Amino acid sequence: MSKFTLLYDTYNPWYYCPCQVLNARMAKRADILIKFGQQVRKLRKEQGYSQENFAYACELDRTYVGGIERGERNLSLRNIKRIADTLEISLAELMDGL
Repeated sequence: MSKFTLLYDTYNPWYYCPCQVLNARMAKRADILIKFGQQVRKLRKEQGYSQENFAYACELDRTYVGGIERGERNLSLRNIKRIADTLEISLAELMDGL
């Protein structure tokens, strides 16, 4: 057994996997996506939009809007602006509380 085998042995208690750090970072990033999605859903419902009508008004696909609200989509700034414009609020108001 070579020293490289021990270094990359996942059962070794001294094995360090950079993917564990990456997963922690991804979890933190996912938190903001979930919070943003919850904010969009709350504001959409307050204005009486169904998800389908809201998606149509934003010129986005309904399944994409569903993914946003579940925190599964990482939006572009253009799409965030579309959502804010459809809700007739500023970007700051949309991001408030995140």
